[in-house]
This record gives sequence, structure tokens and C-alpha cells, in this order.
Amino acid sequence: MPNSNLITVEVAYALPHQQLIIPVQVAPETTAEEAVKASGITAKFPEIDLSINQIGIFGKLTRLDTPLRHLDRVEIYRPLIADPKEVRKQRAADGKAMKKGGGDAPPEME
Repeated sequence: MPNSNLITVEVAYALPHQQLIIPVQVAPETTAEEAVKASGITAKFPEIDLSINQIGIFGKLTRLDTPLRHLDRVEIYRPLIADPKEVRKQRAADGKAMKKGGGDAPPEME
């Protein structure tokens, strides 16, 4: 029988081809950092470094010392490989270049 003095939270981490969500029972007011440590997820993914990796609760960035509520999901984010703004700029530039030199146009009908 679950302890009624505990809350259940989830700790999640995802790689491109693998994700892990670990449910953890913790005391009310446990911090996000404490929940991550209690989950044991860093043993499975030693690349997780809470001094580097950002965390969030349901997709919203948060701090390590944020107290959790029942059924919160703490997400550990991987560092970005590329700056999203630069990627968008590059895609936009590629799109413009393709439109300007878009190949042979069909002959016009008269």
C-alpha cells in the first residue's frame, strides 16, 4: 500500500532514439534536484550533469530548487547541438536561394 504521506512525480530524460520516464515517490516539497537524484537516472545516463543540463516541469524551464507537486514531471534537457535561430536563418536563406534560382520555368503559353 502506498504511503499517503508521499507524492508521486516522474523524472524524464530523452535521447534521439531512447527515452526514460521514472516514477518516484517523494515527500511533499521535495525539490526537482532531489527527485532527479532519488530517481537514479544519472546512473543510467552518466552524461547528465545538473550543473550543465537545464531542467523543466512539463516543458517549462525551472530551477533545481523548485518544490514539486503531486504528478509533476521533471524533464532533463540535453544541450542543443545547434542554435535554433541560426538553423532558421539558414533554412530561410536556402529557401530564398532556391526560389530565385528555381530551375527551368515551363514555357509560357501564348
